[in-house]
Amino acid sequence: MQTQSWMGCHVPLITPFKDDFSIDETGLRKLVNYYIEDVKCDGLVPCGTTGESPTLDKNEHHRVIQIVVDETAGRVPVMAGTGSNSTKEAIEMTKRAEDAGALASLQVCPYYNRPTQDGLFKHFETIAKSTNLPIFIYNIPSRTGRLIEAKTMISLAQIDNVIGMKDACGDLMITMEIIRATRENKKKFYVLCGEDALTYPMMALGGDGGILAVSHIIGKEYREMIHLFLKGKIDEAQQIHYQMLPVVKALFIENNPVPVKEALAMIGLPSGKLRLPLVPLRPENREALRKILIQYNIVN
Repeated sequence: MQTQSWMGCHVPLITPFKDDFSIDETGLRKLVNYYIEDVKCDGLVPCGTTGESPTLDKNEHHRVIQIVVDETAGRVPVMAGTGSNSTKEAIEMTKRAEDAGALASLQVCPYYNRPTQDGLFKHFETIAKSTNLPIFIYNIPSRTGRLIEAKTMISLAQIDNVIGMKDACGDLMITMEIIRATRENKKKFYVLCGEDALTYPMMALGGDGGILAVSHIIGKEYREMIHLFLKGKIDEAQQIHYQMLPVVKALFIENNPVPVKEALAMIGLPSGKLRLPLVPLRPENREALRKILIQYNIVN
């Protein structure tokens, strides 16, 4: 298993599409280099929620991961989103990501079929046993319709290659319960925030950073905030947290990744089309987003 550190600010990459809705491979490579060289991100996460993974077919899914791994060329770790509500499909995608050279897998909570907590445990356990990759479990009940309860996550953390979670459950009581319990583990269990506005509070509770959609636009600021906190410079990190909150709010004015893709287009980075059923920002929300980005000198 990898001994890679997963602390810090990770970018859950969008998938840029051309006008014909095919993958913009050149644009994707440009984004990889931008976030590594300019933003100095600590890691990249292709094929997550922000990457519109539900609209990617299996071959596209694999192609995006392969491009990101190849273009990254070992400069930062790549955690590939390979989750599914089908355990069999998740295993297949995870094995392909492992073969492609990803260093970890992000496994979303099974959606739509709403398994019990026992079913959730068995799902993730079966995936973990199928691969040598470190596994991060993604808890986001607002999208999946099912919460991974603290007791279940704590049990999953006992599995050798389940080494962390992306926490977007929105309940800091649950987060605290998991952090308290997993601190007693012999291995490190990473807690990465997936609810962007809660990154600072979650780090104050013992978190390790985040996988953050807003890092597409304010990645330098969020990376600095996280690393200041990790260095014990709590007040300086808090200042950035409060300073950036209006931008974070604007970047979630509609469901992710719609505002993020719009903001990327505004600053001249590859973003491209949204695949249905996602549609562009409503005009009034686009204007509100643009005003905030101008106010913060992110766009002219």
